[in-house]
Amino acid sequence: MPEVGDVAPDFELPSHLEKGKKVKLSDFRGQKNVVIAFYPLAWTPV
Repeated sequence: MPEVGDVAPDFELPSHLEKGKKVKLSDFRGQKNVVIAFYPLAWTPV
């Protein structure tokens, strides 16, 4: 379980701004604050 102040593991996701581009969490390290929110089953017909 991560603790407050731990460095988040790096991961990569498709960009919603540029088709075919990938964005990595590490791209923002040291530059910006990043908020990650997960909504299980959001925007699905389930």
